[in-house]
Amino acid sequence: MSILAVVPSAVGLTSAGLSALLGPESIGPTAAFVGSVSATDALAWLAIGAFVLALALEWRDVPDLPRYVGAAAWLAFGVFWLTMVPYYYYDARSPLQTILALAALPLCAYTGYLLVGGRDSLFLLTKAVALMGIIYLPAETIPFVRQWLIETVAAQTHWGMELFGHSPGLNEGANGYRSRFDFDPDETVTGRTTYIVMACTGIGSISIFGGLVAAVRAPLRRKLTAFVLAVGIIWILNLARNVFIGLASPWGWFQYEPLIYVVTTYMGEPASRTSFLVAHNFIAQSLSIVALVAITYLVVRIVPEVFEILEDVLFVLTGSEYDLEAALSGEPTRADGGTEPDR
Repeated sequence: MSILAVVPSAVGLTSAGLSALLGPESIGPTAAFVGSVSATDALAWLAIGAFVLALALEWRDVPDLPRYVGAAAWLAFGVFWLTMVPYYYYDARSPLQTILALAALPLCAYTGYLLVGGRDSLFLLTKAVALMGIIYLPAETIPFVRQWLIETVAAQTHWGMELFGHSPGLNEGANGYRSRFDFDPDETVTGRTTYIVMACTGIGSISIFGGLVAAVRAPLRRKLTAFVLAVGIIWILNLARNVFIGLASPWGWFQYEPLIYVVTTYMGEPASRTSFLVAHNFIAQSLSIVALVAITYLVVRIVPEVFEILEDVLFVLTGSEYDLEAALSGEPTRADGGTEPDR
């Protein structure tokens, strides 16, 4: 959910068991439950609610309190990502997402520290993350929305497979939804069965760009154009990723000895999962980072106001101030932050 955790998870292109930043299957084998809601989901809702409260207090011009509430929200958000580390490490087997989830807590805590220290521009980043959560969490936590989204993406992915001459059919997956590609009806240990989960839908990445665009002040037409463009690209690339992984696994596209050795020796996985893990964890997640950068570039060309949020993210990461718009345009900057006049 946070661009501080860059959810390669999150582009929805990143993983079938992700987030990607927003989107692992948080209700999983490692999750604790309170009633019918997982503790992980409850913590996410708590953090987003605190973000919204901080923004409301800041809007009402309440002195000082918004900074402290916002800092507490950032800390809770960092703890949320910390709780995802076991999932990413043991279940998703994703080194990249594990590292990002570990890094999220100190980064979020530092963001809260800067906010308390008076960097009020971070309220815009806070607003963006709150909106990301408002877009994402209902899809993640409301059962009928979740089911519709997963089954719709599964049906569309199956259609994509049919374009390449494969029609395995759909069956009930381990998540209880009609989302499993029926390459291996007996569910043997051949690695021939894959199914769509929440992270395969692209909703995480859609939430990221939706939050970024919605948070800034810009003409509605430009904001809608950027959002529709980002969603369209994410949806198409995400379906292509699902088709690629969904075919690579059952047909053993990467079942070669050097790759099998890496998967069995360093990841502790059975040899039969090699094609899935190579396609999903190595190829798709790496390409998702490229896709994130490309989509971000297109969005800021339409809504350059988003630069303000990205500049604050870079400040949190590096401690230095940046003028990304000037850098992108190639205009040299003056000491006062302006640009040199044309000669």
